[in-house]
Amino acid sequence: MQATLAVDESHWWYRGRRRVIRAEIDRLGLPPGARVLDAGCGSGRTMQELAGYGRVSGIELSPDAAEVARARGLGEVHIGSLEHLPWEDESFDLITCLDVIEHIDDDIGALAELRRVCVPGGWLLVTVPAYQALWSAHDEANHHRRRYSRPMLRGAVLAAGWRIERMTSFNSLLLGPAAIVRVARRRQPADDGYAGDLSVGPAWLNGALEQPLALEAAWLSRGGTLPAGLSLLAVLRRPPTLG
Repeated sequence: MQATLAVDESHWWYRGRRRVIRAEIDRLGLPPGARVLDAGCGSGRTMQELAGYGRVSGIELSPDAAEVARARGLGEVHIGSLEHLPWEDESFDLITCLDVIEHIDDDIGALAELRRVCVPGGWLLVTVPAYQALWSAHDEANHHRRRYSRPMLRGAVLAAGWRIERMTSFNSLLLGPAAIVRVARRRQPADDGYAGDLSVGPAWLNGALEQPLALEAAWLSRGGTLPAGLSLLAVLRRPPTLG
């Protein structure tokens, strides 16, 4: 967690993922003053982006990360798990849950709890790592429980009561090179100092690696999808209440 907090402002992956998430949210047509939750908010950096869409809240399991998020002064930040959220039913118009449910044993239970606090007709954006075949020291270092296929993610969100509006891969242009590196590291012990690809590296390289995600975000903003990538993104909606 400390490694993540140190780089989430500048690392190409976090910067690129924020581009992708903004591209998707901008297409949703949220109401003015929307209530927004970042579920698994980490240091609160993504909350800064979400604050532009309405009143933002966060929840984070790590007390250290939650303290950093609170210090940003963006909105309430609770310490807790996604399986037991401290908000009333139907509290949020938009929820983001970015690379979180792969850490949770009961991912369906967490998704169902997120549905509980979402208004009917509200939105959930979920991102997860893709392809169990790419399991490596990166996943061990980041305490993942699983990587997802599309059928796995689809099954989990439907079982939790969500409606799938769209699903796409992303981080696609770097899939080939990253797959080679991940497979090569598969036998590398997780406790040998490996930090899970969180080194920022030289500024020129960090900027170069962000550019493929910038291109992908532009494509997604026009409604496009991508067939393969290191990550999956699902845009979900709580079905409106009938009657």
